[in-house]
Amino acid sequence: MTKIEANVPDFLARQARAAAEREQVPLDQIVALALSAQLAAWKGSDDMETRAKRANLAAFDRVMAKVPNVPPMPGDELPPGYKRD
Repeated sequence: MTKIEANVPDFLARQARAAAEREQVPLDQIVALALSAQLAAWKGSDDMETRAKRANLAAFDRVMAKVPNVPPMPGDELPPGYKRD
């Protein structure tokens, strides 16, 4: 394990302590979970950007051109009053 010292706003420290008490786990575990969740969110964002850069709009248009223009299946209709942009 690596020990990390960090300054956090008082309100966040209070929320973390309260969560640790509520969940009956050490404060370290709450902080590690929160850090893990945020890092995963940032990685997901980076992954989406990387995939978006590889996008091929011409290939997308070719695939979408194969989709038949038919009414939606029952239950898949747009809600009444919905307006397309």
